[in-house]
Amino acid sequence: MKLTAQQIDQLFTFTRQHYVEWYDLQSELVDHLANAIESQWLENPKLTFDEALNAEFKKFGVFGFMDVVEKRQAVLDKKYNGLVWHHFKDFFGIPKIVLTLAMTFVLFTVIKLSDFKEWIFMGLFVALVVFSFYAMISNKKQRKKISKANQKKWLFEEIINHYGNLSVIATVPFNIMLQLLNNVPDLFTNNYWTVGMSFFLVLLSIAVFIIFKIIPRRTSEYLETTYPEYKLVNL
Repeated sequence: MKLTAQQIDQLFTFTRQHYVEWYDLQSELVDHLANAIESQWLENPKLTFDEALNAEFKKFGVFGFMDVVEKRQAVLDKKYNGLVWHHFKDFFGIPKIVLTLAMTFVLFTVIKLSDFKEWIFMGLFVALVVFSFYAMISNKKQRKKISKANQKKWLFEEIINHYGNLSVIATVPFNIMLQLLNNVPDLFTNNYWTVGMSFFLVLLSIAVFIIFKIIPRRTSEYLETTYPEYKLVNL
């Protein structure tokens, strides 16, 4: 006995009621539940749809679908980090490496010639953080409009647009800089330290640019690669 279209819709509603709001995960779970229910009916045709569904749901344990969500999220987090790293590596190949080194040299020169070395460095870092928050808010508004029109949410899309690395950008480099400023005397009077700090800030700028500009612009492309059904659903 096969499930009806109405029963399939009920399964989608069931997953939403149990805090699975992403269409990709809903589809996977609905497919799993439908196959399991049909298998139960082969063994016991007298089971009602609700009885078979509840019996299958109990197999997911106390936390229901949460374990499935967490495992899928971990996989997609890893995929997202891979995308960031892929774009980051591009800046260490010709011709982008030339641009990276040129930016480092310009920043080094500005800091070296200035009487306010620490203030310039910290000011540029704060500007990066402010830009990150501005880009995050701007991109979220844009994606919210698109999501409203499509009426479907995708887990990988949420990961891309929630910027899991934002806390790393905002806190880890800041703590590193504080440690250096507090523990390395006359940090910016040493040419080697100044070059290193300039290169560090350039790398941070590249990471911000990748996370907030390059990847969001290609969100649809990455979603189509991850979910073959994405293009069909959004036609």
